[in-house]
Amino acid sequence: MPESSETDHILSRRLNKILETRLENDPDTIEALKQLSTFYTENTLQNRRCLRSQIEKRSLVINENFLLAFKEVKESFDAVYNDIAEMSSDLQDMTTRLHAAKLQTRHLLDQTTALQNETKSTDMKIEIAKAFIDTFQLNEDDLTALYGSNPKNPSPVMGDIFTALEKVHAIHMNCKILMQSGHQVLASNLMEQMTMHQERAIERLYRWAQYNCRNVESPDFTETLTKAMEILQTRGLLFKYVIEEYAMFRRGVVESEFINALTRGGPSGNPAPIEMRAHDPQIYVTDMLAWLNKAIPVEKQKMNLLLSKCTKLEECEQHLETAFSSIFEGACLPLKNRMEKILTVPTEPHTLYAVTNLLRYYKKTMVKVVKNGSLAELLPQTEIKAEAAFLNCLKTQVGSMLVRVEAPPRNLSPTTSINNLLALMRDILSTASMSEGRESDMIKIAAIVMDPLLRAVNEQASRLPPIDMAVYMLNCMYAMYTCLSMYQYMDNRLERLQAQSEAQIDTLTSEQASSLVANLNLGPIYTILQDTSHGPLSSIPGMEPSNLRNFLHKLDTLIIKPETLLLPQINLLASSQHKKSVQKRAFDVLIAIYKQLHQAVMNPSNLYETPENILNKTPDEMQTMMDNIK
Repeated sequence: MPESSETDHILSRRLNKILETRLENDPDTIEALKQLSTFYTENTLQNRRCLRSQIEKRSLVINENFLLAFKEVKESFDAVYNDIAEMSSDLQDMTTRLHAAKLQTRHLLDQTTALQNETKSTDMKIEIAKAFIDTFQLNEDDLTALYGSNPKNPSPVMGDIFTALEKVHAIHMNCKILMQSGHQVLASNLMEQMTMHQERAIERLYRWAQYNCRNVESPDFTETLTKAMEILQTRGLLFKYVIEEYAMFRRGVVESEFINALTRGGPSGNPAPIEMRAHDPQIYVTDMLAWLNKAIPVEKQKMNLLLSKCTKLEECEQHLETAFSSIFEGACLPLKNRMEKILTVPTEPHTLYAVTNLLRYYKKTMVKVVKNGSLAELLPQTEIKAEAAFLNCLKTQVGSMLVRVEAPPRNLSPTTSINNLLALMRDILSTASMSEGRESDMIKIAAIVMDPLLRAVNEQASRLPPIDMAVYMLNCMYAMYTCLSMYQYMDNRLERLQAQSEAQIDTLTSEQASSLVANLNLGPIYTILQDTSHGPLSSIPGMEPSNLRNFLHKLDTLIIKPETLLLPQINLLASSQHKKSVQKRAFDVLIAIYKQLHQAVMNPSNLYETPENILNKTPDEMQTMMDNIK
């Protein structure tokens, strides 16, 4: 009973374990069931009873299949093993034979190794020799580039010569390093050899450049020529000769082109020859100078193109300036001859002054570039000659206009010749005010015109009565002053004219004041007032109250109608300011006398009865009334 109970308990536990097992979570069970489903198709009693035997039979079939497959593998491994065993036997045999052969050929191998090492050493020496030759020697191509294919008949210079020269320069530098490493003799010989090659190549380059420098603008020559000049700049003398040759060639070209422009003009006559405008000096000179001014930057550009690759021009700057200036020497003679012809032919002062200004302007422009040489000398010299010709022509014209002294007109205004001369001076000064050296020119022009003009005016005025002379002089000087006051740098001359005008105004004032004193019968009264030795003024004949009232009446008439007592010549003054000045100064003389008379009449010691009725206006009132006279 106990054993049965224990058995039941174990069975119960297993049964519970089976019941508690969740088959869907057991992969092995699921896989086994899948395999089972392949042959267990019907769940019958017979099948369930035979299930174990079927599983065992199936397992046996699988093991038999595995055994057959493994048997084939074993047979293959056995065949491989047999092959390897045979190969091992053959290899052992070959090793034995090779070892025996090696023992027999060891001496031959030693000799072969020695020969191989010697070959390597020889190859290295050959490579070193080749490297040395490449580094320190020129090849056939380099020599051909330096000397040409036929040294007796040199071929045209090509770009390869510059590469060869660079190689020569590099060899020079390498020789210096070689010399520092202890090979002085070898380096010295190589440097001497390279120097010879370099000098001969540069000599060839110089002769080629000297001949072809005129082709600087040709695309076939430009690159080579500019590179040649870069090389030649290290040889100062050769460089100088090429520049001189270039300048000589361009001088002939510029001269020819300038003469063609003067005589033939452009293609098909457009533009027309400059000589066609020779009848107009101003346009003629302008065209010639403008042509040269235009040619200068063109030639400068061409020379800069020739020297475009040169970097050490500071040392020969003076020579380059001289060479560039010489390019225009050929054009100087035709220009000089034509300019001298213009300056010697009688011409109007305006034209000569225009020519002078043209020369100044173009001289300033050209000399900035052409700093020396014939052109730089010709332009200033011609400018001086043109200025002298202008001043002489102006003097001659002024003299011809004043050669005959005209009599002043009745209205005492400036004569026609004076007005014409002032108009001439005005025109020239207007032009001079816009010129380069305007201050000096304007002062010279004013002196040339004004000095003889003033002499002529003085000569004309000397034939007139004093009052007419003063009026005429004032009118002429007023016209001169008005003309000069429009321009700068005339201060000194205007001050002198003002001083001379003041002198003439003083003369007119004196004459006008004398006339007023005489017409107002102030002379005796003024004389009496100056004499202090008399008794009371009221007792002196001429100082009676009635006489004083008569004087005051005339003074009132003057204030009301000033033109009745003013000199008629005063109205002929061209300047209203002059007229007012003369009138005011003359009236100031009257006011001074009236003030003195008023003080005397109001003085009780002169025994005037009711003096305020005699002179009923104070000096201030009289001054105000006269100031209001127009």
